[in-house]
Amino acid sequence: MSKSIDHQLFQPAVVGNIQLSNRIVMAPMTRSRAIGNTPGEIHVQYYTQRAGAGLIITEGTAPSANGIGYARTPGIFSPGQVAAWKKVTDSVHQQGGKIFVQLMHVGRIAHPYNMISGTSIHAPSVVTPDVQMWTDQAGLQPIPAPKAMTAEELKQTIHDYVIAADLAMEAGFDGIEIHAANGYLPEQFLNAKTNIRTDRYGGSLENRNSFALELVAKISTKIGRDRTAIRISPFSTYNDMPTYDEITAQYEHLALKLNELSPAYIHLVEYAARSHEKGLNLLRSIRKLFRGRLIANGGYTREMAMEKLAKDEADLISFGSPFISNPDLPCRLKNQLPLAEANTELFYTAGEEGYVDYPSL
Repeated sequence: MSKSIDHQLFQPAVVGNIQLSNRIVMAPMTRSRAIGNTPGEIHVQYYTQRAGAGLIITEGTAPSANGIGYARTPGIFSPGQVAAWKKVTDSVHQQGGKIFVQLMHVGRIAHPYNMISGTSIHAPSVVTPDVQMWTDQAGLQPIPAPKAMTAEELKQTIHDYVIAADLAMEAGFDGIEIHAANGYLPEQFLNAKTNIRTDRYGGSLENRNSFALELVAKISTKIGRDRTAIRISPFSTYNDMPTYDEITAQYEHLALKLNELSPAYIHLVEYAARSHEKGLNLLRSIRKLFRGRLIANGGYTREMAMEKLAKDEADLISFGSPFISNPDLPCRLKNQLPLAEANTELFYTAGEEGYVDYPSL
């Protein structure tokens, strides 16, 4: 491998109008440390330790009280949450880092024990996931049936996202990423088996794409397209997302329409699609149809990441779990230093252990 290729991962890049110090992205990862659904000082420490990433994307953060479904996950819809996130962004920026917040509305992937009083489980349609969810009160519990969103609730949800994006700017974030992957609300609209609506948000693949595209368009209008991004995961069955015949056509149409909207980037989760030729062809097609920045995600090693960039199959690479136990991951990758192993039993526990106690070299 040539020296220029070898160093490409560590070269600066531009996303939207933001200059990044390298092409290594810290992927969004739920860590379940937000007591009262609000970041604490522990979050400041966690993200600041990892500010050497070219770009940090935060854990999934609810755009509204109704978007929370897991235990101890944060939101960005109240003044207290905005103030708490401002401490995070200020500290990351002081270290020279850049940070986007991932807006995650869980949709049908929720349990009442984890939710704020007065909220309910909303989804495109009444399709119950065959999934159990952890609750601090009663351990693992089956997820109950969701409520199909009314036209007014759908309109309000889109408005909630736009307000949350605006609050993210107030909190000092460099941008927002819409979580339209991993079986959460926007992907529930995309999927023909979880979206059986008969209005303009359901039926045809074009209609099923409408919710995600409307989010991108309206948030872009509010905060700028350079600060608006989206994450997708074609062929993924995570969170009981069924496969369906139109997946390729669905995501090709989505990529084409996103190209017209020019968001800052598409964050493409590749795990499922890489497992078969049809999926690989779709990944190539998305790269061709969307001419903006593409972040690739999916268990990348240093060597895989450098090869991906060298082939011009992506512009940046995101790393997930390696960042948990290696807060200085970019430095370790650049200097080919050994990576520490993470304790998976502490991924979702409360407190500092397994969160901010991994040392840098």
